[in-house]
Amino acid sequence: MTTHRTATRAEWLKERVDLLAAEKALTRQSDALAQRRQALPWVRVDKTYRFDTGVGAMTLPDLFRGRSQLLVYHFMFGPDYKAGCPSCSAIADGFNGLTVHLENHDVAFWAVSRAPLAKLQAYKKRMGWSFPWASAFDTDFNYDFNVSFTEAQQRQGDIDYNFQRQGHAMDAAAPVHPIVADFARRCGTDPASFTRDRPGLSSFVLEDGQVYHSYSAYSRGVDAVWGMYQWLDRAPKGRNEQGAWWRRNDEYADQAQPAIPVCCA
Repeated sequence: MTTHRTATRAEWLKERVDLLAAEKALTRQSDALAQRRQALPWVRVDKTYRFDTGVGAMTLPDLFRGRSQLLVYHFMFGPDYKAGCPSCSAIADGFNGLTVHLENHDVAFWAVSRAPLAKLQAYKKRMGWSFPWASAFDTDFNYDFNVSFTEAQQRQGDIDYNFQRQGHAMDAAAPVHPIVADFARRCGTDPASFTRDRPGLSSFVLEDGQVYHSYSAYSRGVDAVWGMYQWLDRAPKGRNEQGAWWRRNDEYADQAQPAIPVCCA
């Protein structure tokens, strides 16, 4: 017997219609926020960044590949990692299908990480991905857009992330959050090295040969591009999570799975 509240179809419909009004209001608010994002002033990008890609060295203007807009996902994969961040990997599982649509709407898309290109390509093959992925291994790109930090910044607590100062130094003797420790282990590195890279997304525009930075989001700001959560928020039990339950797409076999009924096998 279920412990969740039940109702007749008529009672459910009344509550669903009430909820629809709230959903429509949220949609209108989301549309208004999108307009505010697009109305932000642009910041001229004068520094030259060089990236390693599967088709050779490219500059930031090159990443546009003939389009006027560029979206970048800052994927957590530091030079010392042996595998990409599990959370970024779960987000990136949704990238393959969207790239062709963006590219045919005047928007280029790239993931960018600090790890050397060979590591990125090997991991990309393992995960079954096809979206463009560039290495910023030997540039200031990640640092300038506040998704990577030096060991000195980490020791001094001199880190600005998500538009605020992270005002605590990382003491080697201090306890580490269990999820951070687990993710670092799963990436083949230590917690300090793992947290010198952070997730985020940034957008750029190219006009008259000049690149401008238009928008960035970090931390929970990337939730909207995490496809599985948008679906889970509409599932009967929602996110229904205790801790970081997700795995890379080829690692779920490591966990005990519920038996599949014979009729569905």
